[in-house]
Amino acid sequence: MTKNDIIRSRHEPAPNRPDERKHPEEPWWRGAVIYQIYPRSFADADGDGIGDLKGILDHLDYIAALGVDAIWISPFFTSPMVDYGYDVADFCNVDPIFGTLDDFDAVLQKAHALGLKLIIDQVYSHSSDQHPWFLESRRDRSNPKADWYVWADPKKDGGPPNNWQSLFKGAAWTWDGRRKQYYLHNFLSEQPDLNLRNQAVQDAILDIARFWLDRGVDGFRLDAANFYMHDAQLRDNPPSGRSGLRPYDFQEHLYNRSRPENFAFIARLRALIDSYEDRFTVAEIGDHSSLEELISYVEGADRLHTAYSFVFIENDRLSAQLVNEAVSAWDQADNSAWPSWAFSNHDAPRVASRWGRDRGGEHDPRFAKTLNTLLCSLRGTVFIYQGQELGLSQADIPYARLADPEAIANWPDTLGRDGARTPMPWQAQSSHAGFSTTEPWLPIDPDHLALAADGQQADPGSCYRQMQDFLALRKNHPALRHGSLHFFESPEPIVAFERRHGDDRLLCAFNLGPDPLDWHPQSTGQWSKLAITGLDGSIKAGGLHLPPFGGCILSHGEGR
Repeated sequence: MTKNDIIRSRHEPAPNRPDERKHPEEPWWRGAVIYQIYPRSFADADGDGIGDLKGILDHLDYIAALGVDAIWISPFFTSPMVDYGYDVADFCNVDPIFGTLDDFDAVLQKAHALGLKLIIDQVYSHSSDQHPWFLESRRDRSNPKADWYVWADPKKDGGPPNNWQSLFKGAAWTWDGRRKQYYLHNFLSEQPDLNLRNQAVQDAILDIARFWLDRGVDGFRLDAANFYMHDAQLRDNPPSGRSGLRPYDFQEHLYNRSRPENFAFIARLRALIDSYEDRFTVAEIGDHSSLEELISYVEGADRLHTAYSFVFIENDRLSAQLVNEAVSAWDQADNSAWPSWAFSNHDAPRVASRWGRDRGGEHDPRFAKTLNTLLCSLRGTVFIYQGQELGLSQADIPYARLADPEAIANWPDTLGRDGARTPMPWQAQSSHAGFSTTEPWLPIDPDHLALAADGQQADPGSCYRQMQDFLALRKNHPALRHGSLHFFESPEPIVAFERRHGDDRLLCAFNLGPDPLDWHPQSTGQWSKLAITGLDGSIKAGGLHLPPFGGCILSHGEGR
């Protein structure tokens, strides 16, 4: 056996599985890497301390140079900003703090010119309480939009209709003195739930989707998609038998979300999307939903294209077992069910801190590089949150500067979302890190200055350059974009799997721990190491040597 005669999976891929054949017709989003922009914190072009669309426009070249396939922009719509844009008061307009519709069109046009697809958030489960629909609905019980939201009479004792709890804090019902009824809000009281059981509401929502599709967007990220419908009987949720930080955690949410009635509306939405060429939907199925539930939203031609999995975002500890179980859950799904993966987003602590703090990787660039490469090696569509390519850690926000209503409401039990939403550090030596010419809406963590984008772009060994190099390699390997995935048996904390697409076979191995490890799997076959910046694992004595937080990708066969 030569040093390259190593490593063959015990579970050899079956020949000619559908995902292993060449698919020149594969839609752009299958296997794409999508970069999430949280616009308040990305770049401020007008100097008010809040990021905006022109700031995004100014930095699209940076994103394109990274090598991603698309961008997703979180809400920029007209809003009172109680929940920083997820409380929408006009679904078809841009809030002045972000710019204008013309600014959005400029971003869309430049993104397309750079070869980037662009998807936007759509918030269909609720609106702002300042939306004209709600202002009319709450006026009385007989107006044309009286049942566009979820209203219910009080119990005989005057209490709420049932025991449902808000995801943020307290009861999910708020009393309205004009109608002498309660209205439902699964989130903040300023975010009343739309009544999507009403066909007129569905029609209005589909008109909103049409507005943006006609404008040229390439698809939607659907916020809180499993909250579209509520139980018509308003039954009480049963106790979960678990403790938690919030009243919400004490219930099994059988009746306020994840209702089977959701799928009738989703079928209508999918039919609309399919009437446009090459468009895409990704659903947020959050709140500790099971993988089985998530898969149900994407299995079949009348469901959504993919669903944004929270299995990693909602876990505070990374393990090889977690990766194996999360990915393997899709093995039995219909071939139409395509997964999406993310390690970070605007609602969760940054992954470098969440998974690195307890193992010494929080500020270790090797850990960030390995996480980014692991994520981009999984079978599915990949979402990268702004700053993840820089290896940013969770920012420390003092209580006096907190802006997140969830953090303020539940302090100090949860630190909230602000630590992941601090401004992007663009320039290490500029005031406010080049994000703005004035004090930003959230403070910039001093630790982030050393990780600023300008320095990392110039440093061949940086986190940014490592991701840039790997994404370039990824585009040349169909196995990484479209291939099957088969796990090797490996001890914790090693994650190891093979990606295969036709003759393109890659072995991917990652050490998630702080100690060097030698791994000696069952072995046959010709393998050679691919030269990838930042992955310093090596072939050693018929196996692999994986340094602390290290990784290695090998190619099978000669000439690869």
